[in-house]
Amino acid sequence: MSISKEDLKELAVSVIEKEAQAVKKLVPFVDDSFMKVLDLVYEAKGRLIISGIGKSAIIGQKIVATLNSTGTPSVFMHAADAIHGDLGMVQKGDIVMCISKSGNTPEIKVLVPLIKRMGNTLVAMVSGMDSYLAKNSDYVIRTTVKSEASPHNLAPTTSTTTQLVMGDAIAICLLKMRGFSQEDFARYHPGGALGKRLYLRVEDLIDKEVKPCVKEDESIPNTIINISQNRLGATVVLDKEGKLLGIITDGDVRRMVESGTPITSLCARNIMSRNPKVIESSELAVNAFDLMEKYKITSVVVMNKGEYVGLIHIHDILREGIV
Repeated sequence: MSISKEDLKELAVSVIEKEAQAVKKLVPFVDDSFMKVLDLVYEAKGRLIISGIGKSAIIGQKIVATLNSTGTPSVFMHAADAIHGDLGMVQKGDIVMCISKSGNTPEIKVLVPLIKRMGNTLVAMVSGMDSYLAKNSDYVIRTTVKSEASPHNLAPTTSTTTQLVMGDAIAICLLKMRGFSQEDFARYHPGGALGKRLYLRVEDLIDKEVKPCVKEDESIPNTIINISQNRLGATVVLDKEGKLLGIITDGDVRRMVESGTPITSLCARNIMSRNPKVIESSELAVNAFDLMEKYKITSVVVMNKGEYVGLIHIHDILREGIV
């Protein structure tokens, strides 16, 4: 069967429009039952256990991931596995949410009475309001859709999209109720770019064993050797007491060569840039990057309460994927 690109484009647009319309129709379902579920989960002593079968199970796994990452302890329990032993993960105080389009799948019909017998609160996220699941749950979150976006109304599309969106709505509302902050997010996402921006500090990135520096009266050849040996493209100039005077970069060396001044008549203080940009070692690494961007430089001098402790280079920051 051949189909033109225009027909395919039209089909793709149709799918997007149908799913967008289905999502928009969820708005009236943010009702009293939805709000009661929020309060229930927020005040729960236990966890939120989410279960489902088929594509709804996959959506359930994603919702669990979102909830856990935003401060609501959650666990996924596959409906088929639940009735073959995994039901043991449900503890006293846990709330169980079953996700299903029809609400009448065999696994759900077996699982529901077992949960009720255990005394746990049961929440349904379901499209079919006349279903077994809807009628036997303590609370119902509606995700009603008229039809799927797929041809012949077969493949789960609009139904799973509405489940996903409603799950996101629950997670974000709970996030707000808990006062979940950027710092909390960073604690739960230490490996992500945002997490690193919020917790990684300058002192975490610099090599404390590498502190390129020369005295103010150091010769130019020795200064260039110092820059090359430490591979940071710069060296710091200190006075006899170890106080910061300036910085010499590759650019300063190039400008000296271009000037034609004999290097034998110069020393470090003659070519250094005074008042270099500095940052405290306890500052966030992203602040060092902002400083580099603002002044179009690649290195910043790192200080710790007035003492020179090293250089942070833009490559140190980029390597961590902070920006």
